[in-house]
Amino acid sequence: MDAQLANHYTHGFVISDKIALPLCSEKFFVNNDGGIYSKIEKEMSIQMNVKKNGFLDLPSLRDQVSSEEWKVRVDLAACYRLVALWDMVDMIANHISARVPGEPDHFLINAYGMLHEEITASSLIKIDLDGAIISKPPFDYGVNRAGFVIHSAIHRERHAVDCVIHTHTPAGMAVSAMKCGLMPMTQTAMRFARVAYHDYEGVAIDLAEQERLVADLGDADLMILRNHGLLVVGPTIPQAFSNIYRAELACKAQIMAMGCNTEIILPAPDVIARTNHLYRPEVRRPFGILEWPALLRKLDRIDPSYQH
Repeated sequence: MDAQLANHYTHGFVISDKIALPLCSEKFFVNNDGGIYSKIEKEMSIQMNVKKNGFLDLPSLRDQVSSEEWKVRVDLAACYRLVALWDMVDMIANHISARVPGEPDHFLINAYGMLHEEITASSLIKIDLDGAIISKPPFDYGVNRAGFVIHSAIHRERHAVDCVIHTHTPAGMAVSAMKCGLMPMTQTAMRFARVAYHDYEGVAIDLAEQERLVADLGDADLMILRNHGLLVVGPTIPQAFSNIYRAELACKAQIMAMGCNTEIILPAPDVIARTNHLYRPEVRRPFGILEWPALLRKLDRIDPSYQH
């Protein structure tokens, strides 16, 4: 039994050597407090927090955080809902993180075990760049290690980046496996000045990979993780969502065009460069900001519970 739990502690979803997240054996799991509990006890504790409508019944954190942090929490929860709405999800996998205002070494991320469509402002977990949990709701969910490894690396090195989004969509994964990468065949694809690439090294749970991740990303807004998926960054949550939406759209267009088995026309290099120039935030507008209120209104019409 001790050997089995030790194996789970070493190879499971542990975000740092300080913390044990919910790691399961056949009958037991190690909780955040280090205690060993039965899986039945865990399920009971979770079920007690479930509302009749299927959402976790969590206390609101609105009065426990600053107004600036609360706004970021609401926007981040909205971003999760929008990514789900546009079907850019992989069940409980994938992550969107946002830096906490006034706390540059802390960021918010989803609980590993919740779907994007049920994320709320109060369900997000605050962690530091080393993976220590600063605050979390009263549930047994923790943070996925791969999510911590990827997102903390970028938040640590790209100080102007406040939001990081990573997805595993069919279109994104398909393009990630293409030697040609993302081609500037559409206006939507041309908005990305430089597309970065990171070769696949396996599931991203090794801290040693962080250095190579940020080196490959450089100053790009979009990085294609080879044989894996898409990753975008932005100075704000609305801008990062605009980037992932457009990157996904560009990937879809590319695989559809390539599937037609006909010659693809690419614009001249000077046209591509001029088009990209017009999409730079300092030239016309920071894309994503103008659209954001309309996107929030759309969510409000569907289900405003993300604001809780």
